[in-house]
Amino acid sequence: MSIFHSIYRGIQDACYIWRREMTQVVKDEGVLIFFVVVPLVYPLLYSWIYNNEVVHEVPVCVVDQSHSQLSREFIRKCDASPDVQVKYYAQDLEEAKSLVSRQLVKGVYLIPSSFDGDVYGLKQGTISVYCDMSLVLTYKAIFQTAQMVTMEMGTELKTQLGGHNTAREEAIAARPLDYDDVPIFSPAGGYGSAVLPAVLMLILQQTLVLGIGLSAGTARDENPYRNLIPVGDSRYEHTIPIVMGKAMCYFMIFIVMGAWLSIAVPRLFHFPQLATWYSLLCMMLPYILACLFFGMMVSCTVKYRENVMLIVVFMSVPLLFLTGVSWPQTCIPSCWQGVSWLFPSTFGARAYIRLNSMGANVSDVMPEIRILWIQTVCYFAMTLCVYRFQFFVARHYAMERLKFLKHKRESKLSE
Repeated sequence: MSIFHSIYRGIQDACYIWRREMTQVVKDEGVLIFFVVVPLVYPLLYSWIYNNEVVHEVPVCVVDQSHSQLSREFIRKCDASPDVQVKYYAQDLEEAKSLVSRQLVKGVYLIPSSFDGDVYGLKQGTISVYCDMSLVLTYKAIFQTAQMVTMEMGTELKTQLGGHNTAREEAIAARPLDYDDVPIFSPAGGYGSAVLPAVLMLILQQTLVLGIGLSAGTARDENPYRNLIPVGDSRYEHTIPIVMGKAMCYFMIFIVMGAWLSIAVPRLFHFPQLATWYSLLCMMLPYILACLFFGMMVSCTVKYRENVMLIVVFMSVPLLFLTGVSWPQTCIPSCWQGVSWLFPSTFGARAYIRLNSMGANVSDVMPEIRILWIQTVCYFAMTLCVYRFQFFVARHYAMERLKFLKHKRESKLSE
């Protein structure tokens, strides 16, 4: 009977802590911003920025030293492409470099004086392409446009010099091996569809850690002993009800935010959506729990309210690279891959992209799901340990304070 009574008492304490934590979340403006406002607004901001998927009309400068019909044809076709705009003409390469340094253009096409003579003299003509590498998307647009135009002009020249009789023979001679360019997993071939799903999962983790850290900082500020565990409240005497009560509060909020980030935002901006509700549920449940207990564990190690913001913001960009989305996973050093295993976002982002963008099923991402469940169990156990330590620290400070007050009172009585 005492066991059932203890369980019932633990459930009551957990519900009381859940209700109190939910009240504190609503009252604390900082926590409310990171729990509700940021997960709602940030995905919309990022998605709107990258909604065009690819860049268009990238300004370039042309240095035409040939001044021939063939060079003018090359310039005209580049300018007619959707990705490049010929905005300036320069007399030499130094003038073109000056335009690039002033960020008036993002690249330079240099057509040498021997271009026309080399092509019609049955030699290989060359066109030099100089790109600003500060932004990969502009480099891709400038280089690929020049490449496609030269291939198209080369095909036309090959057809003219071939001496074939029929149009079919000319087509086969110009392109003996034909191919179809079909982008997979990203129909638009854009940056947003490839990277933003990982950013959405990272936002979920970072906002959860930030909100829990700020909530813990508020609890420390209100506690005279600078501790997470209130002193003198009998409902805070056991570790498991404390952890479960707080976890229920955070889970109820972020199960809604998780649905918004994983389902609503991709649908609003027409990102690939190939996952079923069952596969998303199998992935998001352990991911939210792993992020939740990871955030609770981190909150115990941060002493001041502001420190958690500095730590989380500092780690955001490295964590995005460690997911293996914006930088190939095979190119990440082994030591950093080991570090990435500590964070739920690594496996959450990989599993979400494979499910929603690549059409994988639950069995395909089962290794990531298992690791997320392992992280959930490990971080839950570590959270229990650190909260238990906080409980002993709070009790120790309370006893020391009580002894000090008792000694002070006895001293006054003796006087």
